[in-house]
Formats: sequence, C-alpha cells, structure tokens
Amino acid sequence: MPPAGGAFCSTYPTAPACTGQQPACTYCHVAPPQRNAFGASLEPHLVPNAARPLSYGDFAAALPSALKAVEAQDADGDGVPNLEEIQRGTFPADANSVPVDTGRCQAGENSQYDVCHYDARFAYKRLLLDFCGTPITYAQLQEFSALSADAQLARLDTELDRCTQSEFWRGKNGQLWKLAHPKVRPVGSLKAGEDKGAVPLADYYDDYALYAYAQLDDHDARAVMTAKHYVLRETNPTRYSAVPSLPMQAVDELHRAGNITSTWSLIYFVMFSALPRNAASQAYRAYLGLDIAKQEGLFSIPGEPRDYDGKGVTAPACAACHATLDPLSYPFRNYEGLSFPRNPEVPWASYVPGRIEKRFPNATPIITQMPETGYLFGQPVSNLVEWAQVGANSDAFAISAATDYWKLLVGHPPTAEEHTEFVATWKRFKDTHQYRVQRMLHDLIRTEAYGAP
Repeated sequence: MPPAGGAFCSTYPTAPACTGQQPACTYCHVAPPQRNAFGASLEPHLVPNAARPLSYGDFAAALPSALKAVEAQDADGDGVPNLEEIQRGTFPADANSVPVDTGRCQAGENSQYDVCHYDARFAYKRLLLDFCGTPITYAQLQEFSALSADAQLARLDTELDRCTQSEFWRGKNGQLWKLAHPKVRPVGSLKAGEDKGAVPLADYYDDYALYAYAQLDDHDARAVMTAKHYVLRETNPTRYSAVPSLPMQAVDELHRAGNITSTWSLIYFVMFSALPRNAASQAYRAYLGLDIAKQEGLFSIPGEPRDYDGKGVTAPACAACHATLDPLSYPFRNYEGLSFPRNPEVPWASYVPGRIEKRFPNATPIITQMPETGYLFGQPVSNLVEWAQVGANSDAFAISAATDYWKLLVGHPPTAEEHTEFVATWKRFKDTHQYRVQRMLHDLIRTEAYGAP
C-alpha cells in the first residue's frame, strides 16, 4: 500500500532503507499482493479481524505497531532478528542477506597489502586500472610505496585527475559511456549519423556526449536531466563542448530537459504513445534509480489512475503502480515521438502544444482531458522541465549517480557494511560538491570499500 514506505521510515528513521529514500514494496512483498516471509509475519498484526483490504488510513496507523510486534522474530530463518536486519541494512525476508561482523580481520596475512584496512598502495593499483585502463608497473609500485602517507594520498588525487583526461575514461566506448549504456539504451539498427544503422532514426551519440560532459571536469551532473544546451563531441583527442543546437535535435530551448528530451529519447521511448509511460519510467529508472516494475518509488496520487488512454490500468492488479506511473507520465504529454504518416503539424521528436488533440483526438472519450501537469515524488509539477528540475535536485538523483560510480569502481552496489561510507559519499556529492562528479570521485577512492584489499 502506498503509505507503507512512509510508515516504515517513521518507525525506523535511521534504518539504511530510509536514508534519503524509502523501501520498495518488495521489502514486504514478492509482488503485491503476494507477501514475502517478512510481510507474512506482519499481516496478523494489521488490525486483526478487520475487513480487507484495509483503508490507507487504517493501514498506515496499524503498520508501526505491527513492525514492533515482529522485531524479535526471524522471518527468514537466518538466525538474525528482524530488528537487527532492519537496523543494519540487510533484508529480513532473505536468508542470504545477513549482517557481516567486521570487528576482526578474517583474511589472514598478506605480505603485499594490509588486508584489514585502507591501503593506499592497493588503491593506487586499482585506480590505474579503473581510470586509466593500465596495470601498475613494479617500478611505479616501488616508487609509490616509498612515499609518505600524505604524499601517497596526494599522488592518488593527481593520478585520478590525470586518468580522467584519458580516452579510456572519457572517449567513445570508454568508462563514462559504459555508465551511460542503460540510460541511453542504444539500438544500432536505428542509429543515425556516425556508425549509421539500417533504419537511421536518431543519433544517440548526442546523448552519450551530454552525459559524459555532465560528468567531467567541474560540470554540474544534473545537466543530464536539465540542460538547455547540447554537447558536441570532437575526437583525437576526445573533447566535449556545450553548444546551443545540433543538427538532429528538434526540441525548442524552452522545453528542453537534458537527455530526457533528446531526439533519441523521444523517438525510442515515446515512439507512438499518446501517454508516454515508457518514457517516464525510463527517466525515473535511469536518472533517479527507481524502477516501478520492481515496485520502487511508488507515491500514489489520490484519484489516480484515470486511464485517459483506455489501457485498463484501473484494474486492481495494475492500479497500485499506475497511480504513481500515470501522473509521472502526464508531463510528457506534448512531446512527440514517431508518427506515420508524417504530419507537418506534429514533427517528430519535438514539443508540440496540443499534440493529443492533433494526433489522438478520438482515441478515447477522455483522451483530450489528459493534463500536462503531473507529480514526481508525490509533489505536483507543472510540466516536464519542472519534473526534471525536481528530480535532479532530489536525494534520489544523488544516490543514483553515486551508486553508478560505486558499482563501476567498487564492483557491486553498496552493501550493508558499506552503507555509512556510501551515505557520506552521496551526501557530500549533493551538498559539499554541488553535484560535481570529479570531486566526488576523490572521496570515493578514499573509502575503505575502494581501498581495502
């Protein structure tokens, strides 16, 4: 139920699942309404003998006491009480998710590195591979090892700045492009321009260029969602520069929202849709780290969904997600993707006032009533530009961006044991560093998660 995340976090405000976010429905469900082991243990304590389903108000009032009632239980049978798993950031419904005691080194002796603590030599070796794509030489390691502790840290900073100028980091198909793959979702057969495919509809290299530019140097990473400019990529060596227009980009400046409104995004994610749910869910997932298909980031809006396009989304099995997804999608209303036959009044991949009235006037009796105003995180937004601004300034954006780099450099999403370092990293990225990735990377390479062998 929509109030679940808020009620959980009001009960356990310091839980890792509540730090800048709320737990997904899968904390208690396999897929709603089917409950997992933890959710099943809660159910008997949620207003026993009351008619089902409970109202949102009754559910929200009952959940805190139900959570308290099962704190001492071990829902997944892994030997750890529910409360300890909640407090330490592991999953009380998964027997494979168990807190790890890290008070004593268990790794044994190693003549090369201090396996129990941050070791700058290990971080240096790792940094050269991760940022430059080159293995460390024996001479480099010997020289580095001879430096003082402070000099070693200074060398790490210098090498990071050097390596992030490399083609391996910023060039075509480099590390930054690797991070952009799930956001752009390239399809070679549809590509226009360089490396053209069989059906050239749009050049998604423009999207890679804007993403890379936003991550580099002292640029604001939020531009990937909010930019009014485009980015030109030059090669040999790779250089990125902001420009007011590009040949294949059609959205006017007033209605641009970074890569969310690029030609590729509109053609591929909006395509022929009247209500571009796919475009909204992709942006939500790619830039805010919230996957509605996994019941993440649900903020149901009262009175929704309205089912303006007659897709049957008010059915009980659909409504729980669509009460978030449809209001999330309304601001995409006037952004055209593709249409056949082509209509000069509705150009492809552009902002078209009255698009629904021009393209889908009789699709359903209420299709033209669909608003452009919508909701993000339960907050009203008047259009897609505001949607992007609210999203880019959110904790979710900072968490998602920091997670991308954590997975790339540490090798996995933040674990329960890494939670404290991870939270400090994304909060400094947002507040201290003002969304500058280059500065955040200097923090990340100093974490134990990165530098402890």
